Amino acid sequence: MLERLEAVLKRLVVLVGKQKGLPQGILSEAGGKIFTFGSFALGVYGPKSDIDTLMVAPKHVTRQHFFEHIPTLLKKEFRPEEMTELTPVPGISVPIVKLELCGVSVDLIFCSLQLSSVPKNQELEDLTLLRGLDDTDLRCVNGTRVAKRTLELVPQTKVFRMALRAVKLWAKQRALYGNIVGYPGGVAYALMVARICQLYPRAAAPNIVLKFFFLMRKWNWPNPVLLQNHEDAPLTLREWDPAVWPGDKRHLMPVITPAYPRANTCHTIGPSTRMVLMREMERAEKIVRTVYDSGRPWKDLFERHNFFTDAYKHYICVITAGKTKAASQAWSGLVESKVKWLISGIEQSDAKSVELVQPFNKGFNRVHECKPGEDVEKTLDGSLDCQVKEIKTETTEQANDILVQAAAQTEADGQHVPLTNGAVPADTDGKQMIWTTTFYLGIGLKKGMLLVSVFLELAAKNRYRCQLSRHLVAHSNLQEPVSRVAGPQPRSALNPREAYAEVCHCCTFNPVCDCY
Repeated sequence: MLERLEAVLKRLVVLVGKQKGLPQGILSEAGGKIFTFGSFALGVYGPKSDIDTLMVAPKHVTRQHFFEHIPTLLKKEFRPEEMTELTPVPGISVPIVKLELCGVSVDLIFCSLQLSSVPKNQELEDLTLLRGLDDTDLRCVNGTRVAKRTLELVPQTKVFRMALRAVKLWAKQRALYGNIVGYPGGVAYALMVARICQLYPRAAAPNIVLKFFFLMRKWNWPNPVLLQNHEDAPLTLREWDPAVWPGDKRHLMPVITPAYPRANTCHTIGPSTRMVLMREMERAEKIVRTVYDSGRPWKDLFERHNFFTDAYKHYICVITAGKTKAASQAWSGLVESKVKWLISGIEQSDAKSVELVQPFNKGFNRVHECKPGEDVEKTLDGSLDCQVKEIKTETTEQANDILVQAAAQTEADGQHVPLTNGAVPADTDGKQMIWTTTFYLGIGLKKGMLLVSVFLELAAKNRYRCQLSRHLVAHSNLQEPVSRVAGPQPRSALNPREAYAEVCHCCTFNPVCDCY
């Protein structure tokens, strides 16, 4: 598959060269090369993993040429039954083409080097190759450079990969995976495991896992996790340096990439998510120690999270909605990228009753069929009465929608969101389809505090429902996508879970629910 993709890239290089009138001699040597990065490059991919792929072309091919011609070239190379998805997303911080090839998800990104040719033996370690690249090109090319450098810096590659697989499985099972909402992502976990491998170069994989939980919990944060000393470079690119950049000083758990320019892979971690990580690492360390001491089964380490069962008594849910699936996808992705600002606002507010706010690392997509008016309002308030039962609730991870991922990737408040402008007709029976995505935040209260105290502190004017005015704008008429932040409706003589019933009907009450 990768060989065929590289052949497509070389045809693109020749096609653009002919359009620009380049001599045949130059075109025959122009080349083009495929690199991989992420879990595939690190060797820790699974059956459902994406293949993250970087296409590198010579300087006469621009990103505009790539997005103009690559869809057509791919359709010529792969038969319709082989390529079941092709979605170009050019207008984001890391422009991407999402493919589904022979049942495998492939993410294509592109970089044009300031070279007249890219031969088959071309590598990306030479720092002079970064000269003249813009920020987008740097982001694209650095994934491959970080993956390769990480493997070079670990003493035993096999041990590293085995330990990393275990740590990533633990993180996903415990809902601690994803830097969009404030947890480490795949690269961050890889770098932390690699550092443990460096500290214990002769240890076996199970011992590396134990040391990972012990040392990362005891690490003197915010001292950074580094795989190598800072390397001198002939370039003056902006990189992570708390001595120069004041914003870098505020990072709570810096885990730094080994390739120039250095970057912090955990810059989204806040006080609450750090507290959750430390708590979960303490639990994991105790389990692994009992595995060694008393033969406890390893499967206990990978026990599924209890976020929706007994971790919290109270939740806030952020509900986004749109009249069309496309509008809902773009809007929910943007809202997901801003949830961390909601958490930060609660952490920094006068809500002294709140100990922490834990975001669940996935959203839940649902489809509803509503009558205009009261049904719409009930749906936006979290009711599932109008949900289409034939369409199963799925998480954003299961949906794996590139439009959601693209919108979540941006930090700009001006991210484009498709508007319906009332153009979507209602069904013949007068009902309207509404697509929603719900994000959940678990509220941990300090001992002796009540949930009512929190909402009195956070929403003095609107006592039990909060709306974000600065980051998440609500539109009550659904002419544009809607975002609401809802808390429990005021009820007396009910326990906290009953009070929450109007917001979360499924996961909060049903421990055997499989929608998460």
